[in-house]
Amino acid sequence: MTTPGGGGAAFNGGGSATAPGLPFAGVPPEMQASIDKLLKAEPERSEPDVVFDHSRPDPDGAKLSLRRLIRPYWPMVLLAGLLVAVEALTLQAGPKLTQIGIDDGITAKNFGALVVVTVVYLASLVLTGLSQAARVKVTGRIAAWVMNDLRIRVFTQLQRLSLNFYTEEKAGVIMSRMTSDIENLQQLLQDGLAQFAVQGLTMVVVTVVLFSYNAWLALITILLVVPILTGLSLWFHRATGKGYVRVRDTLADVIADLSESLQGVRIITAHNRQQHNTEHHRQVTGTYYDANVRTARINSVYTPSTQVIGVAGQIALLAIGAGMVADGQLTIGELVAFLLSLGAFFQPIQQLVQQHNTYQQGQSSIVKLKQLLGTRPEVEEDPGAVDLPKVEGEVVFDGVTFGYLPDRPVISDVSLEIQAGETVAFVGPTGAGKSTLAKLVARFYDPTSGRVLIDRRDLKDVRIDSLRRQLGVVPQEPFLFAGPLRDNIRFAAPDASDDQVREALRVVGLDEVVERLPDGLDTVVQERGQSLSSGERQLVALARAFLAQPRVLVLDEATSNLDLRSESKIEDALDVLLEGRTAILIAHRLSTAMKADRIIVIDEGRIVEIGSHDQLVAADGKYTQMYATWTSQAAKVH
Repeated sequence: MTTPGGGGAAFNGGGSATAPGLPFAGVPPEMQASIDKLLKAEPERSEPDVVFDHSRPDPDGAKLSLRRLIRPYWPMVLLAGLLVAVEALTLQAGPKLTQIGIDDGITAKNFGALVVVTVVYLASLVLTGLSQAARVKVTGRIAAWVMNDLRIRVFTQLQRLSLNFYTEEKAGVIMSRMTSDIENLQQLLQDGLAQFAVQGLTMVVVTVVLFSYNAWLALITILLVVPILTGLSLWFHRATGKGYVRVRDTLADVIADLSESLQGVRIITAHNRQQHNTEHHRQVTGTYYDANVRTARINSVYTPSTQVIGVAGQIALLAIGAGMVADGQLTIGELVAFLLSLGAFFQPIQQLVQQHNTYQQGQSSIVKLKQLLGTRPEVEEDPGAVDLPKVEGEVVFDGVTFGYLPDRPVISDVSLEIQAGETVAFVGPTGAGKSTLAKLVARFYDPTSGRVLIDRRDLKDVRIDSLRRQLGVVPQEPFLFAGPLRDNIRFAAPDASDDQVREALRVVGLDEVVERLPDGLDTVVQERGQSLSSGERQLVALARAFLAQPRVLVLDEATSNLDLRSESKIEDALDVLLEGRTAILIAHRLSTAMKADRIIVIDEGRIVEIGSHDQLVAADGKYTQMYATWTSQAAKVH
């Protein structure tokens, strides 16, 4: 077994090399012996068989339920049920043994019977403890299995969903699905359901025992106490049902606000908004506080009420039972056993109230997870989709219309043919639809109408993974993952050798920067690449694209974060990067657009001009105005 999260021999203090590609800084040498000893004690587990497929939705989706979650583990569930039955039965041995001890031992002055009862009582306690321990172990294992499977399913669903889902949903709310909601379910599966079963079965057993002692007293108990407790329980169920859903919603808002504040901490600090954000978070947590107070208020009414009813019932039955003892209808031992069993009858009701809280929280979490797993991606892979063969790179927009909102098109009836190996640049004002066209090529979204084709194949008819293996996308804001720089560069080509990685660095002009880093390619990049400058992050993204060797390359403002010196390096790198492949450049800097074979001018979601730089300048149209503005600004800079 390898050290979890191993990041390579360069980091593990001389230990064996571990799997590449994992963001782990390594185990300190002085701790390696202890880690190895701990790992030897761990049971061997096979690697999980995880298969991701765009065309295969979650097996349950909107039908998610507790029953469906535990169904694959029914043998262990049956074992847990058997242990629950043993626990419930042995718990009720005490009152019966007490009755025998009083009537046949103390009252009859039979010391031998008293000894036997004592021994049996101790044996029942031992059996109860063993059954409880075994039940906790089994239910804990079931909960661990179910939660592990559920986390993988939720994560897989998050990988499957389209980009619009992440545009509309807050990151913190999504995080709450993977954290607090699943943790609530784990608590319910590990202890809540078992306690429900134990206490429910206890009530059934106790009811039978009460009738065996005295049917009249048992009937009085049922008629006097149960209707009141039932009415209170129904009220409690209705009152807390919506309350716990509200608690889950407001907790998600708290996590979302925290996540957003952490991600934007630099902007918050720069604009001195700490006080404002603290006050806003106080409002968010205040809403969560109000939701919790409401559920606590309901509990404060229900729990004491059940306790008062229970005590009042016991007092009334004690008075009635005492009269029956005096009339010879009941022995003292039977009355004591009846009252002890009566306490065991009320206690499960109060325990069920507490477990009901856990159940309600778990059910509200299931509602949220059901909504997530039942969400269908807007970009769905057709079950009959085929693999896209190696492409030449011809890209065609055929009457494409698209809008992020149904009634607000961003692109309107765009038709364009890009030849294989051709470099085109999309230029135009902000919001014109340039980046949207690039996203349609990568099939991040599907057109509202019209088609996008590569090599005359409609993108809707091919498998998404086979399409994106032949596409390279360099976004305006590159994202780097926490881990070694080497792994970030070969993110799209994990099998690339170090020599290939260094060649990619050389092409984009990042080799000198890497040489200055303390550990070279093994330098750990901090979360989101914050330890690198914005220009360096952009260069890493370009090296990543070069290493992947895509047939179609999309550069979305790839030089927007670079200074003039770095931009000149990128201009040279682009000559190598674009050679022999189709390229779509989204550019504000016209120096980049001028490298293209054709320039496509887009305005208000429509193509208004097409041509080379010289042709468009001579046409005295929209591009001419843009070029004049750009040259005047460049002159001011120089």
